[in-house]
Amino acid sequence: MEDRIDVTDTHQLPLRDEQDVVSARVEGRSLAEDIGFGLVDQARIATTIAELARNVVVYGRGGQIVLEEIEAKGRKGLRITCLDHGPGIEDLELAMQDGYSTTRAKGHGLPGAQRLMDEFEIESQVGTGTTVVACKWLP
Repeated sequence: MEDRIDVTDTHQLPLRDEQDVVSARVEGRSLAEDIGFGLVDQARIATTIAELARNVVVYGRGGQIVLEEIEAKGRKGLRITCLDHGPGIEDLELAMQDGYSTTRAKGHGLPGAQRLMDEFEIESQVGTGTTVVACKWLP
């Protein structure tokens, strides 16, 4: 991630159930539009938010999402931070492979979200939880 990032706007939302996932997706898309992202990037951001937020609800047993309008070196962007205090991910390398899933899902969530964003970091500790930070910058 960028060294010096200024946060100009912050939205913090709980993630407890599917309705919270929908609310986060709508809020994120609206914020992306306000920042100046085009329709394609708005869709990428909304998709990433939905994937990450759903993981927090389903696997992390709830948590929160923080959406931040950011600026660095004259560029504007959006930072998405999802965190939970769930069981954590035992094998991050495996979890980031296309097709891997601990359920019957297609296994495209985390690696797909990573491809849609400009920056993507994930930290997880078994028994403690998972934090994902993803950024998208205006072109």
